[in-house]
Amino acid sequence: MAEQTLTAQLTRQRKIIHIDMDCFYAAVEMRDNPQYRDIPLAIGGKSEHRAVLSTCNYLARKFGVRSAMPSFKAKQLCPDLLIVPGRMSVYVAVSQKIKEIFYRYTDLVEPLSLDEAFLDVSDCTLFNGSATYIAEDIRRAIFEELNLTASAGIAPCKFLAKIASDENKPNGQCVITPAQVCIFIKTLALKKIPGVGKVAQQKLALKGLFTCLDVQQYPAQKLLSEFGKLGAALINFSQGIDERTVKANIQRKSLAVEQTFALDLISEEQCLEKMRLVYSELERRLQKVLKDKVINKVGVKIKFNDFSIKSSERQSSELSFTMLKILLHYLLDKNPHKPIRLLGISVGIEERRADSGNALQLSFIDNGFS
Repeated sequence: MAEQTLTAQLTRQRKIIHIDMDCFYAAVEMRDNPQYRDIPLAIGGKSEHRAVLSTCNYLARKFGVRSAMPSFKAKQLCPDLLIVPGRMSVYVAVSQKIKEIFYRYTDLVEPLSLDEAFLDVSDCTLFNGSATYIAEDIRRAIFEELNLTASAGIAPCKFLAKIASDENKPNGQCVITPAQVCIFIKTLALKKIPGVGKVAQQKLALKGLFTCLDVQQYPAQKLLSEFGKLGAALINFSQGIDERTVKANIQRKSLAVEQTFALDLISEEQCLEKMRLVYSELERRLQKVLKDKVINKVGVKIKFNDFSIKSSERQSSELSFTMLKILLHYLLDKNPHKPIRLLGISVGIEERRADSGNALQLSFIDNGFS
């Protein structure tokens, strides 16, 4: 019965990615301070204060150091542990850049914190709609642009995607396809399900419930009477059912679509061919956004095989492939004979105003990044 319910559910399920940055605060500190890279490192208050750690790097974790651990205990486990104060403003700024990368692939982004988010890529046509390749490309973009690593989980629903993102940490990803859900669920420990804390684990263990298979075989009414809302959630989760949608609640100021190529492009004709595909994806996504917004600029971005990035924008009230061709030619003419690794196009958007029908004056705005 459970498998029949699960099969019916899978026909309605989506492509969900959970991205989780690897030891985010510590990773930012190691990136910005090379002397921290090969030592046990934690972010938090000093051991002489009554403080706890926000996070720590993977080298520190080998000693048993964990986030939310008192600083003095962490120093007992790892005497050489370096504890540095956090720089929240820096982490917030980096987090915003990570989110900007997410929005290149989908508008359905639900941040859970500064270092993790759900993405619904069910309608994304990049990489022929492959959520696996989309997740790989997101992680690649984060590493190349921000010099940070992220792990990803890909699954038909949110709770499985979140569990999967932890399977191959750090800097890895795990895919649970619809066909694999039944097998994966049966051996899944209840303690891995988000929301099942230590107290709940102890109560479940007293009833002989340790895995989702145990829940499948337990009388549903008995589970509901004994565990209430938690029992109801476990009944669904143990069958791979999670109806929660990715909740996007953002004020968009731009929309961009990019593609990285396995083989470098070496001619303007090749770039135009690829740009048509990227243009189609951007056009599709714009249809969902422009109900109460208008376009105020368009742009083209190129990353060359030496990893230098050049971009050019033009103020405009519409998306035009002809205009994008002009911007592309402008960039290639200024950077001749350089193989191209990535090509992206973007639009700026703003709230619709009473005078938004007036065409904006056209002018070049060029941005170069090394």
